[in-house]
Amino acid sequence: MVLIFVDHSDSEIKKSSYEVLSYGAALAEKVGTSAEALLLGTVKDDLAVLGNYGVSKVHQVSNEVLNNLDAQVYAKAVADAAASLNADIIIFSHNQTGKAVAPRVAAGLKAGLVAGAVALPDTSNGFVVKKNVFSGKAFANVNITSAIKIISLNPNSFPVKQTGGTAAVEQLNITVSEPKVKVTSVNKVKGEVPLTEAEIVVSGGRGLKGPENWKIVEDLAHVLHAATACSRPVADAGWRPHHEHVGQTGIQIAPNLYIAIGISGAIQHLAGVNRSKTIVVINKDPEAPFFKAADYGIVGDAFEVVPKLTEEIKKLKG
Repeated sequence: MVLIFVDHSDSEIKKSSYEVLSYGAALAEKVGTSAEALLLGTVKDDLAVLGNYGVSKVHQVSNEVLNNLDAQVYAKAVADAAASLNADIIIFSHNQTGKAVAPRVAAGLKAGLVAGAVALPDTSNGFVVKKNVFSGKAFANVNITSAIKIISLNPNSFPVKQTGGTAAVEQLNITVSEPKVKVTSVNKVKGEVPLTEAEIVVSGGRGLKGPENWKIVEDLAHVLHAATACSRPVADAGWRPHHEHVGQTGIQIAPNLYIAIGISGAIQHLAGVNRSKTIVVINKDPEAPFFKAADYGIVGDAFEVVPKLTEEIKKLKG
């Protein structure tokens, strides 16, 4: 059986979970087994609707302790659930939760793990999983030979497919460990669109010359219903908060559209955004390295180009 971990935050299922549900359902069909989901904690969403993404059952562990992520508690709960349900393939999203939990589950179950998969496994000769390596510059094909196999799927690398079905929701009784870390307060980053969940990201660099000019980035992001981001020098200079820094040492993202304004495209920045489906670069320097990685490029002054682009998008949206 393929067991798919459903991640959630603030009582809502994350977008990345719908991708892993579709991926897990497709994998189950490929290997001739069932696809079932596991949710730890409680959410506002109707769990039966998850059947629309290909799973026949949703196993829920309704314990409020699980509403806040504790990697050790989650790992034990997932491992116990997998053992109880006789799951031989476990699927996570390769997000912050998956990165913290999947390796611990793999160690506990003595399971092979491929982190950051980008495609369904090739089962014609073993169980070979394709993943990104060297910050997305190459691919590796990894054969998992253990009895239990674990995959974490790179966000935005597999299409969400709806089947129109519904799932049976069952409560799963397992012992939940008390967390060793107590959460006393939570400071939430507020914004229109969470960066890690965004379909579109508008990002700015040092070419904007100062924080006082950031409004052109925010205005474009607003009309596109996009998240805003920045390069590392911008965050280091204090122009923007560090949680907006994307790159090798910041947040790694894979939106459908990434618009880079005034960013030269250093290799460290590219490593965090090169999984974007479409990259648009706006820079007045025609020799900027980012143009080599871009799908579309505009050579021009950002202070002239971006406001005009924003106005044209407003007109298109009526």
